[in-house]
Amino acid sequence: MTEDEKTQDAAPTAEEVRNETAQDAPEVAAHDRVAELEAELAEAKSATLYARAEAQNLLRRAQKEAEDARTYAATGFARDILSVADNLTRALSAIPDDLRADDKMKGLVTGLEATGRELDSVFARHGISKISALGETLDPNRHQAMMEVPSTDAEPGTIVQEIQSGYMIRDRLLRPALVGVAKKAE
Repeated sequence: MTEDEKTQDAAPTAEEVRNETAQDAPEVAAHDRVAELEAELAEAKSATLYARAEAQNLLRRAQKEAEDARTYAATGFARDILSVADNLTRALSAIPDDLRADDKMKGLVTGLEATGRELDSVFARHGISKISALGETLDPNRHQAMMEVPSTDAEPGTIVQEIQSGYMIRDRLLRPALVGVAKKAE
């Protein structure tokens, strides 16, 4: 072993010197204890801030979920009532013009039309709106293509037939419109 290696092995480390000195000087031990307590305090503050941020995030998330629940609570019921609206529309469109003009049927037709308007009014009050489809480009987020129709008049991908109306509830899709889409004529 060289002389330098012997000196390095024999020299006490800084930690060892500090511990030996701390035993003889109580102010060094007190300083170490203060430093330890300050570190614990910083750690506790950090944990508190983290917990507070987590609680705020949880509160915001709960408020958003409650708001969505209020806004979209009628979704299931609205889906069910859409079939009633479809049947009413079909019934009105199936009445021939000669029966509409008949005095005996006029009251029934007027009542059915009034019921249809009231249903549309109720839908509007609850944020339910009909999706426009005819003449628009197919949007898979709002329309469901059921068939392709050869067409020379319309661009491919344009909706040329609406089989069933689609509906939105506020900004969410309630039911897609079932449509026929133009394709290039052969």
